[in-house]
Amino acid sequence: MSSVASWAGRDVLDLGCGSGFHLPRFAASAARVYGVEPHPGLLRMAARRTRPLANVTLLAGTAQEIPLPDASVDVVHARWAYFFGPGCEPGLRELARVVRRGGSAFVIDNDATRSTFGRWFRRGYPAIDADAVERFWSSQGWTRVSLDIDWRFDSRADLESVVRIEFAPEVAAAVLAEHEGTTVDYAVNLWWRGY
Repeated sequence: MSSVASWAGRDVLDLGCGSGFHLPRFAASAARVYGVEPHPGLLRMAARRTRPLANVTLLAGTAQEIPLPDASVDVVHARWAYFFGPGCEPGLRELARVVRRGGSAFVIDNDATRSTFGRWFRRGYPAIDADAVERFWSSQGWTRVSLDIDWRFDSRADLESVVRIEFAPEVAAAVLAEHEGTTVDYAVNLWWRGY
């Protein structure tokens, strides 16, 4: 992200900030950081994580109704908050509303076309057409950067717990039976757009 658009000295929105994991990193160099999250429990966790950070503001809200004024942020980060492309149009209109001219938005989501996790994803969510997702983002004017990451766990039990959160029980059991070790190769797309 930083190679496309720096957030140093700028106003950042972490949309779907969850427990606030990424907020301290943005806050280290950003002028102001807004974390928006719809789930109260996660928002409370983010508040505990960011309590000492004076330049972080947390707000309850959604991608479809961002609780910020027009043209109020320079950089938006949405990691696994949009996912499947088609159907995200209301949230994308909100991005266009809150991002200042010259700003950038980043959406990070699964690349189901490759990697071990991509294969698991296609198995777990066969109704999602990965090619349609790619076409959607491109047609909306977003640029894709393909990234290869991994899941690395300290124990097999940790890996199994996360896989069971991600997939239905029968899919989780099948993919775990086929996979050895505590590391999973994982392809993601970094979609970005300037405003």
